Amino acid sequence: MSGLRKLAGKKALVTGSGTGIGREIALEFARQGADVVLHYAHSDAGATSAVNEIREMGRNAAAFRADFDVVDEVVALGESALEFLGGLDCLVNNAGITFNKPFLKVTREQFDRMYHVNIRAQFFLTQRLVPEMEKHRAGAICNLTSIHGVQGAPEHSVYAGTKGAIIAYTRSLAVELAHKGIRVNAIAPGWVTVENYYTVLPGFNEEDAKRDAAAKVPIGRSGIPLDIAKLAAFLCSEDAGYIVGQTIVADGGTTSLMSLISDFRNESSARFGKGYLPDV
Repeated sequence: MSGLRKLAGKKALVTGSGTGIGREIALEFARQGADVVLHYAHSDAGATSAVNEIREMGRNAAAFRADFDVVDEVVALGESALEFLGGLDCLVNNAGITFNKPFLKVTREQFDRMYHVNIRAQFFLTQRLVPEMEKHRAGAICNLTSIHGVQGAPEHSVYAGTKGAIIAYTRSLAVELAHKGIRVNAIAPGWVTVENYYTVLPGFNEEDAKRDAAAKVPIGRSGIPLDIAKLAAFLCSEDAGYIVGQTIVADGGTTSLMSLISDFRNESSARFGKGYLPDV
């Protein structure tokens, strides 16, 4: 069992960890031996229940609130995490909000909030915590982005812009900090079913979702939060010690599939190359 505890003795902060992917990341870090500070922005119910689960595992945990639209609260979260944990080894920048609206209808207020929460907060929280990692010349930072940062979708110009910014920022920060012993990487999840789907998508249900995923995702299913949590734990462990500045796409093959291919499970009836290659 000890061989599975890849983060034994580590101290981690996971933002946006009251629900969904972030909550599962916090729990997985604890399963692998870390003490964890969770963050939430609104309701504390999910984060508090996760704290209780982590304490039952024998690890230390606490949850703190911060509005990521307010930089001072972001910095205060970092300070609270350092005080509670007595240091920091791993930072998972998961917190973010999503938004879709036609480009011509986006307001300045909507634009600003998306960038403040999704990238500005991540930037300044990391800036506050990197000096702690520099003291020991060791640390791992994992930023959550999205396949929206590498593919286009209508009405997501603002959201996708923030996710693309995270990818570029991750790459540049990684090469700035690598010689100091601090590794920075990112994860770009595809379709991962979380609680918010049931709230914002009219008529969303598990059976229809399974059917849609089976038809559209090459691996035949949508992701679950644990898929991303295990990857985040790996990237923050010594097993990933030579991985620097990368954005790992975890999407069941979604971005690998050419959009022009309608039926990827059956042999195509088209025969490109006929007359040019033998036996076509």
